[in-house]
Amino acid sequence: MARVYNFSAGPAVLPEEVLREAAAEMLDYNGTGMSVMEMSHRSKPYQRIIDEAEADLRELMNIPANYKVLFLQGGASQQFAAIPMNLMKNKVADYIITGQWAKKAYEEAKKYGTANAIASSADQTFSYIPDCSDLPISENADYVYICENNTIYGTKFKQLPNTKGKVLVSDVSSCFLSEPVDVTKYGILYGGVQKNIGPAGVVIVIIREDLISDDVLPCTPTMLKYKIHADNGSLYNTPPAYGIYICGKVFKWLKKQGGLEAMKAYNEKKAAILYDFLDRSKLFKGTVRKEDRSLMNVPFVTGREELDAEFIKAATEAGFVNLKGHRTVGGMRASIYNAMPIEGVKKLVAFMEEFEKQHS
Repeated sequence: MARVYNFSAGPAVLPEEVLREAAAEMLDYNGTGMSVMEMSHRSKPYQRIIDEAEADLRELMNIPANYKVLFLQGGASQQFAAIPMNLMKNKVADYIITGQWAKKAYEEAKKYGTANAIASSADQTFSYIPDCSDLPISENADYVYICENNTIYGTKFKQLPNTKGKVLVSDVSSCFLSEPVDVTKYGILYGGVQKNIGPAGVVIVIIREDLISDDVLPCTPTMLKYKIHADNGSLYNTPPAYGIYICGKVFKWLKKQGGLEAMKAYNEKKAAILYDFLDRSKLFKGTVRKEDRSLMNVPFVTGREELDAEFIKAATEAGFVNLKGHRTVGGMRASIYNAMPIEGVKKLVAFMEEFEKQHS
């Protein structure tokens, strides 16, 4: 069967080149006579894999030397607890609620101290990013938390909040490596890799060294202490070894594409094709305020539930899969991550135009 155009929000499409390479190495990685899946994480070949992955990520993101890169497991959701456990020295943190994942992180943080929701876009179903230029930042806040790109609702912070000198913590799961970032503006940026970088099971945490210490909440499990993982080069326990190997391949693929500047230009081009169509369509409507639109996740609706369902069914049959919107929002959502080729977006738009003609 031919490969479909996979618009899933995650686990999501991976570069075909990477999948073919991994397939070719499945039984024998680099002359070792075994798969990476079978390899000891304490072996020299694996040490080279993880070291190279980190070096390539550092190069791609221009990560300064005073930041640690941790390859961890437990997904982004486990970080909802790890962050307050490691950072809440004053037991106070400020959260900007722009969607379900920020809300979940906020609810989790409440277990460990005072979490304040200092801004929210819940009043309009998270269809915009609130003004964060002058927020009521708590005087003794240990950090300010955001989810930078909202996978479910299709919004993106185009400008980081003014944290008034407080540490910024950002969940970048669904915009990871989609465009250049200035790492120095963050204390921590982290993300699950299953949207834009690799298979589910790995979370990457990029953390400034001064935020890593033994001074954590007494209830912090050993496995959630950043210091443990930083001191052991992400190899304190068996890491998600195969997932990290695939991430490493994706980093090399991104370098080959020209790095993050090139990816941003490509992603803007792809998103414009879809948004331009939505803006002129008489049937389909985008759900996000224009200035806050994500390059990665594009939600849209017809305005009629039964027509949405008909469209999703027809699209699936035509080879455009996983377009159903999140259960909390309904409608449709096209996730057009780095590995989604521009042809996929063009063909989707052509299909939508045809569908619109038939239903006008």
